[in-house]
Amino acid sequence: MKTRLVAGVEVDVPGRSYHSQLIEAEDANYKEKVSKGGNGRFMRGSVYTFKIPQVEGGATVSIKVIWSQKLLYHEGQFSLNVPFSFPAFVNPVGKKISKREKILLNVSSGVGKEILCKSTSHALKELRREVGKMGFLYDAEVLTWSSADFSFSYNVYSKDLFGGVLLQSPLLRDIDDRQMFCFYLFPGNNQSMKAFRKEVIFIIDISRSMKGGPFESAKNGLLSSLQKLNPEDSFNIIAFNVETYLFSSVMEQATEEAIIEATRWLNDKLTADGGTNILVPLKQAIKLLAETTNSIPVIFLITDGAVEDERDICNFVKGYLTSGGSISLRISTFGIGTYCNHHFLRMLAQIGRGHFDTAYDADSVDFRMQKLFTTASSIILADITVDALEHLDSLEHNYVLTEELLILLSCSIFLAVSDMLSSPSSYQLLPFCIPDLSRGSPLIVSGRYSGNFPDPVKISGTLADMRKFTIDLKAQKTKDLPFDRVVGRRQIDLLTANAWLSGSKELEQKVAKMSIQTGFPSEYTLMVLHQTLKDEKAPETILIQDVFNKINPLKKMDLPKTIMLGNLCVGFGNLTATAENIPPGTEETKSSEAAEMLVKAASNCFSSSNSKSFQMIPRLFFSVIFLVLSASFPISGSEEKEKTLAMIKPDGLLGNYTERIKEVIVDYGFSILREITAQLDQDSASSFYAEHSSRSFFPSLINYMTSCKVLNWIFLRIFPMPKTKKIVAFVCVFQAFRQSFDSGPVLVMVLEKENAIADWRSLIGPTDACKAKITHPNSIRAMCGQDSEKNCVHGSDSLLSAQREISFFFEDVSSVTTHRYDMFGSSSLIVKQIQHMMSYSSWLVLSHYHPPWGEYEFWLRC
Repeated sequence: MKTRLVAGVEVDVPGRSYHSQLIEAEDANYKEKVSKGGNGRFMRGSVYTFKIPQVEGGATVSIKVIWSQKLLYHEGQFSLNVPFSFPAFVNPVGKKISKREKILLNVSSGVGKEILCKSTSHALKELRREVGKMGFLYDAEVLTWSSADFSFSYNVYSKDLFGGVLLQSPLLRDIDDRQMFCFYLFPGNNQSMKAFRKEVIFIIDISRSMKGGPFESAKNGLLSSLQKLNPEDSFNIIAFNVETYLFSSVMEQATEEAIIEATRWLNDKLTADGGTNILVPLKQAIKLLAETTNSIPVIFLITDGAVEDERDICNFVKGYLTSGGSISLRISTFGIGTYCNHHFLRMLAQIGRGHFDTAYDADSVDFRMQKLFTTASSIILADITVDALEHLDSLEHNYVLTEELLILLSCSIFLAVSDMLSSPSSYQLLPFCIPDLSRGSPLIVSGRYSGNFPDPVKISGTLADMRKFTIDLKAQKTKDLPFDRVVGRRQIDLLTANAWLSGSKELEQKVAKMSIQTGFPSEYTLMVLHQTLKDEKAPETILIQDVFNKINPLKKMDLPKTIMLGNLCVGFGNLTATAENIPPGTEETKSSEAAEMLVKAASNCFSSSNSKSFQMIPRLFFSVIFLVLSASFPISGSEEKEKTLAMIKPDGLLGNYTERIKEVIVDYGFSILREITAQLDQDSASSFYAEHSSRSFFPSLINYMTSCKVLNWIFLRIFPMPKTKKIVAFVCVFQAFRQSFDSGPVLVMVLEKENAIADWRSLIGPTDACKAKITHPNSIRAMCGQDSEKNCVHGSDSLLSAQREISFFFEDVSSVTTHRYDMFGSSSLIVKQIQHMMSYSSWLVLSHYHPPWGEYEFWLRC
């Protein structure tokens, strides 16, 4: 939700299409539908679903999703990561579908400097290059869908601080007819430009809802941030629930000893319990920083909850900072989960000239906290002023933008700017100042104006050594950078925070109109899907159509013309969940099971060559899934262990490597939750390896997985018999075993440990066993594999693959599915099959038959 925000959806199905539209939440025509709940909903943190009715089995569904997301900025380099990996079950087995991947990438930096491509995950072909612009294309026929996300990075190199000004006219039918401006400052790569000394106080929520995963993740992020302090910096920590707990009564120098003591205090003295009170610890932090001199005081607030006095907190901080206090305080805020009021935290950061960020999943808390700390604390230019803003005729609706660049994603990608700070002065909400320039992020100021924009624009500020700094920026007009789409999302976010604080209905309406104009969802708009019918072929006879309409409960005339998706935003916090100390993600977890069921159902449907299972539900709703949020928090306090599927293939099982492999598994810290020895026939092997069905090696792979040496061993045991009996016995045994043993024995295990998937893949080594013997001589495949096909073992390559493969053999980790059985677990099963198939009246005795996987004595009637 924070990193990727859906801005539009288009769906094509046979006979009709759907396209998304944003409408005002106050629209009377939709109020009743909203009160009953829309058709779209979050199934868990990373999955949002909506329903398209009456999709026929075997129909082709085309989906186009437009979303925006942030570029990451680190040490002068911008990087983009787009989901581009596809699970194996996206194509039905047995249906030939052309596998074609295409990525069109347009880079428009808005900066009048040469940009350099640093890295890319896919083989991009350069189409064009201009100053500040590049175009690339990736277009390829592939054997299997991509298993890696698309990543791209570039930098705009400059040793010294630099900037510029961009001007643009409003669009046709723009809700604001004034001119648009945007100026930017980049920190450059001059390491001699020092950062300000800082005095930092971390205010961390330890209410009961933080217990377990959220608190541990936040604590790790805090400790990592402490390690980034310089020895001349000072710090303190205030933990809070309904009470407050201080690490020290005074600010401590960031020495190694002090950081070690703080680590011990966090680990040993604090437990997550109680309620939430933010104002008291915030006042304590301001009091501790009151005597700050020759440094920048910084407060970091970390919380997962909402409180009733949030507006009072904003007004208190606003009053303190505008009352002529002795310090120029910076406040940055970090929200965990969806129960905290993100708009409150964003507004508090605006007032404090700081930064705001959030994490929706436990895994990203540490990383995002460290990034926020780096951005907010590595200040190289403070107290920035812009002389141009004093000479414009109208700045009532000026917006100040900072932070990371935003991108808009559809068939092409634009790179540009973000982060509004000030609000319409006609509402007199806050007397904002321009934020500082940080080494961790460029600074962008954007807004609207009337009159003539000054050229050049003079920017002034203070350096860390207290010297004054001035730079002149040249203004230039631009048409190819879509200002409204690039800055629209952040403007909506921050105007929403202003509307929340002021309670202004007029500002809410302005946000709604801006949302509809730019296509970005807001708290005051809803998303709907409108249906459009296509020209269709007439039915063969009217009688057939009449019969179909009587049988089919979802007639075309009954299809909804508009599908309500509802509100796609996070809301204004959840006071009830906070008061009841409900952990972040708990509410989403209830529906996450449905998401897993949907993914599992899709896997089962598409991984089988028999399409009957999909044909059974041709008139059911078809669910479209796309990424909006990151994953939910686990409920348990400790980090959840990962499960993966491990398989010892026929050559490993029959080659006496089983026990050695299992010893290695245990030695490397894996737990074997479940194991079975199973047989794979042609159908089951083809289904299991469906993702490789289009590869040239697929037939030989299936033959290898279903090959069996049992008949050879039985023949050798019979060979010493007299010739006549030998022939008769072999025929009997061959007929008896052909169905049961015309398949390969495999040992299947469910392994568990932290990072199990990657660790098991690392332990087994490269796919090609010949290569493994050279590059990974200690790997399992080097020990028992022969080549790239006969490589002894198998391991899941991703979380989705692990889930699919485990469910292929097991209903859960404690039982085998009903259509699988342990081939060698019961000799009576084999005996019954043989006795049933053989019709001879004599007895053939095969005594003390010892295949390598166990000892069995068979008395077979022949």
